[in-house]
Amino acid sequence: MKVLFWGTPAYAIPTLEALFDGGHQIVGVVTQPDRRRGRGGALQASAVKTRALQLQTTEPIPIFSPERIRKEPHTQAALAALGADINIVVAFGQLLPPEVLAAPSFGSWNGHGSLLPRWRGAAPIQWSLMAGDGETGVGIMAMEEGLDTGPVLLERSLGIGLLENASQLGERLSRLTAELMVEALPLISSANFSLKPQAAEGISHARLITKADYQIDWQQPALQLHRQVMAFYPGVHCDWRGKRMKLLATEPLVQRLAGQLSPEAAELTKQQWPKETPGTALKAINGLGMVIATGGCPLLVRTAQLEGKTPTSGSNLLQQLS
Repeated sequence: MKVLFWGTPAYAIPTLEALFDGGHQIVGVVTQPDRRRGRGGALQASAVKTRALQLQTTEPIPIFSPERIRKEPHTQAALAALGADINIVVAFGQLLPPEVLAAPSFGSWNGHGSLLPRWRGAAPIQWSLMAGDGETGVGIMAMEEGLDTGPVLLERSLGIGLLENASQLGERLSRLTAELMVEALPLISSANFSLKPQAAEGISHARLITKADYQIDWQQPALQLHRQVMAFYPGVHCDWRGKRMKLLATEPLVQRLAGQLSPEAAELTKQQWPKETPGTALKAINGLGMVIATGGCPLLVRTAQLEGKTPTSGSNLLQQLS
């Protein structure tokens, strides 16, 4: 099939690669514009744009970076002129207008990283972790003008580990998205499929992440703080003796969760910890990390990054924090 691919972050790359390796013709790639990032503020291309440039062989792949595709009729016309059979969308980051959705003969299809209708929207992986969901998955959805409202063609679930962060979960979901999209295309091209409308109940929305979501409030219980660290990895931070400290790996010392913790943390849940002011360091454990008081059970910080330092764990972490 002649595929017009829409995607922006690294999450979308496995699907782009799978379509390319599967012999489909990538007639164009649409991605978000280059953005200024880092301390120097240099313009950086999206992960998908970078990979698309690497995939070019004898013929360059046309790459489009609309600021607002809904308000750029000239870009819409240029995309329509490519003659794509199908739009494949994976984490593009903008809503597509009806004219774009309907342009290819086989329609527009989205690989979405949740079990719809749960977590429609921009950050399904992060909010599934923050909510403590036991499972998530991927749906291949026929796109409509609404936000992730279309009927589902294929769906597959996978479990979420308590100690799994957004990067790790995202990597598993991105591979699953690629697998399902490759499985879906023959069904779509042969019209040999049925679609399942999304349920009217259980709808939830994965809103955009804000700066406040990254800020630790030690008054919260350990499990909630741990979910925050995992969900918004690697950006969650607190103040540690006047310096910013990022929390990168934690374990909530909650006894009922001992079976899901590391053996070392499971042993720590058996101890009687003193009730101290939330945010107080309760114990430094050589080779393991720092136990910190919260609004409930303590939180074990295993890996962190102090401002101006590199991420570190165990004994090295204790040296930095002492």
